[in-house]
Amino acid sequence: MLQQTQVRTVIPYFENFTKEFKSLNSLSKCSEKKILKLWEGLGYYRRARNLLKASKILVKDHNSKLPKTFEEIKKLPGIGSYTANALLGLVHEKPVIALDGNVKRVFSRIINKTVEQINFDKLIKINKKKLLGSKRNSDFVEAVMEFGALICKPKDPKCEVCSLNKVCKYFNSSKKIINNRIKMIQIKEYDIFCYLNKKKQIALTKKNKLGFLNEFYLPKIKVTNDEFKSKDWKFLKNYKNFISNKKLSINLYYKFSNKIPQSFTWYSVNNNKELIPSFTKKIFNQISVLF
Repeated sequence: MLQQTQVRTVIPYFENFTKEFKSLNSLSKCSEKKILKLWEGLGYYRRARNLLKASKILVKDHNSKLPKTFEEIKKLPGIGSYTANALLGLVHEKPVIALDGNVKRVFSRIINKTVEQINFDKLIKINKKKLLGSKRNSDFVEAVMEFGALICKPKDPKCEVCSLNKVCKYFNSSKKIINNRIKMIQIKEYDIFCYLNKKKQIALTKKNKLGFLNEFYLPKIKVTNDEFKSKDWKFLKNYKNFISNKKLSINLYYKFSNKIPQSFTWYSVNNNKELIPSFTKKIFNQISVLF
């Protein structure tokens, strides 16, 4: 859940999730539909699907235990090098460092070199005895990540109270390095066409070819075409939406109709039993004024 998502956003989802699933075994027996519903609003739904797949593999092939090697853990769906190392340290007390952005920034500032200038594998290998000599490896893995998030922050690091400031080259240098990681915002324009009926229903389909929301039921969506003429579609409004590093400018059109294309299914605007991504919920909110 914490991949690409802030802790304060995750907490209520995590609490609900752990109330629902008391064990790995109970999670493995859950349907994908239920998992996605519990995940609703967190986004990046592939994480939920991978979590379910991984739980089934662990129960079936590993006696409900997490493997103890980097290679075996990394074979699990959705697990990369960072997560594999984090699990090795946190669960199995292995002497490892989980290199996320926070941890890389800590090392970068200590030696006052940009992240791009550092070979982190080599750095850790050279300093293995100093870094990995603790008998509390799980605490160390967690501590370095938290240190980067709370003290050695991306902006306005708390250098004055930092316990490492005496040996930190960033703090003691007049030429401090700058780690610039600017997210390039992609601006996309879409036209969304909503088939509606008097029963407060909207027609949704999975036939839209949109990489960021594949496999979900959505209204008809097309990339904005300046030559488009509305014909029998009525323009409702333009609004903005953000998904990850995408800024979406959305033109919302609608029409009331009892007939819809074959690939569409009527869906209640007030129905809360199925998974509805936040993207679609915002569409529902916009069209609610029409009923």
